[in-house]
Amino acid sequence: MSTTEPIVLGIESSCDETGVGIVRGNRLLANAVSSSMDEHVRFGGVIPEIAARAHLEAFVPTLQSALDTAELTLDDIDAIAVTSGPGLAGALMVGVSAAKALALATGKPLYGINHLVAHVGVGVLEGTVLPPTFGALLVSGGHTEILKVASLTNDVQLLGSTIDDAAGEAYDKTARLLGLGYPGGPAIDKAAKDGDRKAFRFPRGLTLPKFVGSEENPGKHRHNFSFSGLKTAVARCVEHFEANGEEIPVADIAASFQEAVVDVITSKAVRAMQEHGLKTVLLGGGVAANTRLRELLAARCASAGIALVVPPFSLCTDNGGMVAALGAQLVADGVAPSGLDFATDSSQPVTNIVLN
Repeated sequence: MSTTEPIVLGIESSCDETGVGIVRGNRLLANAVSSSMDEHVRFGGVIPEIAARAHLEAFVPTLQSALDTAELTLDDIDAIAVTSGPGLAGALMVGVSAAKALALATGKPLYGINHLVAHVGVGVLEGTVLPPTFGALLVSGGHTEILKVASLTNDVQLLGSTIDDAAGEAYDKTARLLGLGYPGGPAIDKAAKDGDRKAFRFPRGLTLPKFVGSEENPGKHRHNFSFSGLKTAVARCVEHFEANGEEIPVADIAASFQEAVVDVITSKAVRAMQEHGLKTVLLGGGVAANTRLRELLAARCASAGIALVVPPFSLCTDNGGMVAALGAQLVADGVAPSGLDFATDSSQPVTNIVLN
C-alpha cells in the first residue's frame, strides 16, 4: 500500500445522501452521490427511517458507479474510510455495516471517521494547499461550527457551535413558515434576491455584550450561535400580517432573515479567526452554497486580511469524496485503522477524528 498517495474508498451515509468517493492522495478520482431528498419533501424534513432504507437501496449501485468512474476495482483500493458520526443513527449504521462488510471481504484496513472533519478534509483535494494551522467554518443542516485545525489527523479544536438550531435547520423552519417548501436553504436564498434585507430587523442571537464579553473577560457564548429566537421572531412577524389580513411580504422577510443569519455567522467566524491568529478559513457544509453567505464572508475576510477557501459546491454537500480525502490523510500520516469492532456515534464530537 502506498502511504504517500494511498487509494482510499470513502463511504458517507450520515443523512439523506448516499456517497461513495475514491481519492488517490489528494486527487479525486470519483465522487458518486445518490440523494433521497425527493422522498422527504412531502414531510418537510428528513425522515430517518426513509433515509436508512434509501441508503440500503442505493449503496451497491453508487459503489459500482464510483468504481466505474475511477476505472478501478476493489482490489486496487488501499483502504476504506466511512463516516462513523455524527449523523442519523440508522443511516450511519447502513454505511458502517457496508464498509465493514467490504473491509472483511477484501482485507482492506478500515477507518471510522468524523463527518465534520471530513467536510474540512475535502479542502486538500485538487491541489489546494492549506497552511499548517487554519480555521474552518462549517454551516449545514445539522451543524454550525467554528474550528481551529492544527492537524486534520490529530488536532481539531472546537471554537464555537450552535446551542440550539443549526443554520440549515433555521432555514428549513423559516421556509415552512413562508410557504416556500423544503429544502429551505435554496428556496429562501432565491426568494431573498427579490427582497429588501433591511426591511425587518430580526434578532442576532448571542451578540449582546453579556454573551460576547471582551478580550479580557470573554462571554460564555462569544463564538457560539443561536437561531431559535430568530425563527420565533419570523413566526411572530408572519402572524402579525396574517392577523391583520395583509399579504405576507415573503421576499422581504426571507431577505431580512437571511441577513440576520449570515451577519452573525460571518462576524463571529472572522472574530474567532482574528482572536486565534488564523489567517485562512475554509467554508464547508451544504449552506456554503448560499450566495449571500459567500458574498458577506468574502468581503469580511478580505477586510480582515484572512484568506477564504471554498471547495466546489459538489464537495461542500455530503459526499463520499470528502470521507475518502480525510481517510487518505490518515493513511499518509500512519494513523492506525479502526478495525471492525467500532460502533457508530450519532453525536461524535469533532475532536474525535477517527475511532480506534
